[in-house]
Amino acid sequence: MYIRDAQITDLTAIVQIYNSTISDRMATADTTPVTVESRLPWLQNRDFRYRPVWVMETTEKETVGWLSFNHFYGRPAYHHTAEISIYVAENYRRCGIGSQFLEKAIADCPQLEIKILLGFIFAHNQPSLILFKNYGFQSWGLLPQVAELDNQEKDLEILGLKIK
Repeated sequence: MYIRDAQITDLTAIVQIYNSTISDRMATADTTPVTVESRLPWLQNRDFRYRPVWVMETTEKETVGWLSFNHFYGRPAYHHTAEISIYVAENYRRCGIGSQFLEKAIADCPQLEIKILLGFIFAHNQPSLILFKNYGFQSWGLLPQVAELDNQEKDLEILGLKIK
């Protein structure tokens, strides 16, 4: 498997993987599927030098996951801080994909001019919390009951990592 910059042609796979996470209510606050068309500006309107989207492919060209670096709070003073999101295809979860993404993300931060990485993870998403904490992320905050999924209030944990 290898990681590369996402292309427009990857958007269908990116959306499929993302939509596959909606029903389990673990990884996203979206409650209905998104469309390729709705995500097109998200991919097209970014500067890949500082905020890339990566996909991971098998040698057979199957997309098994993706990672995005996102601006934090959209103001210039936060340029060196990025929020990352990782999504993995259902059949490849718990196979080390998230670890491979995090290793590359942390290693590439200096060239992306990122000094702080943030993860916003539901407090009930223990697999993701454990993954991030295994890579040195620390709990920097808790937003209690900020999301409502299926009539249940959910907490959001903010994890942070200062890049050395």
